[in-house]
Amino acid sequence: MKRAKENLRRLKTEQANTASGGLDLKSSLEIARIINREDARVATAVARGLPQIANAIDLIADAISRGGRLIYVGAGTSGRIAALDAAECPPTFGTKPSTVQYVIAGGRKALGSAVEGSEDSQELGKAEMAKKKPGRNDVVVGIAASGRTPYTLAAMQYARSCSARTVAVVCNGKSPLTKAADVAIVTEVGPEVISGSSRMKAGTAQKMVLNILSTGAMTRLGYVYGNLMINVHAKNYKLQQRGLEILKRATGVRQREAESALKSSGNQVPVAFVMLKTALTRKQAERALRFARGNVRRAVDLGCLFQ
Repeated sequence: MKRAKENLRRLKTEQANTASGGLDLKSSLEIARIINREDARVATAVARGLPQIANAIDLIADAISRGGRLIYVGAGTSGRIAALDAAECPPTFGTKPSTVQYVIAGGRKALGSAVEGSEDSQELGKAEMAKKKPGRNDVVVGIAASGRTPYTLAAMQYARSCSARTVAVVCNGKSPLTKAADVAIVTEVGPEVISGSSRMKAGTAQKMVLNILSTGAMTRLGYVYGNLMINVHAKNYKLQQRGLEILKRATGVRQREAESALKSSGNQVPVAFVMLKTALTRKQAERALRFARGNVRRAVDLGCLFQ
């Protein structure tokens, strides 16, 4: 335990930040400027990891194309950011809730309140990951600013022992988590404005990385058309209007034609899109999308096979 504490002190994310010295004596505007200047370093840190991020995108896209899953695992802020990204994938990309999942130390309770003790338990990390039954078609992404969180590390090691591919998202290099990963994404953002408060720059870096991972993988899978959210679920007025705008931009049709297609499709934007691009019926468009595994561009290209 003593050695673990010593190792923790050496982590860059735990060190004192000279740029924010005397923060409690600053005015509100000075505090805001200091935090903003430090936040500006995050995008640069993420940029350094882009080759590894691209490798992870390929792993995730390949796994999902084979019926596998993306499973995030983390504790505290890292786990909450993971849960957020997982929750946003179905409405944004039309994926099943089971396709992108998360495991967080302390369970669902930890989403709204701190359950700090759980992150030190390797047994809990292994047990919670075991419930997911990871396998060779899955990718498990472990997220931890320190790169050493026992819960996350044990979950990753268990997943790897089950032949799942593993990705580490950390803010400190040469960490135990990077050694347990097939792909290590390291975003060295340096010391936090509030020493050790890794919800700040480290958390921002993690959010940016997960945004790129899920968006990149879903785009590669064809769940995006151009830069349009073609698989949006039009479940309320705002989303219906968004869906109509997407259809108009993607196909060049007018408002009335877009409305008619969306209604005929059963309020399914990708089905309406394929119908408009190919003149297929709803059932034919649905068949084309199933055959293309949800890849809208491929469904359009194959449309003639379903007439």
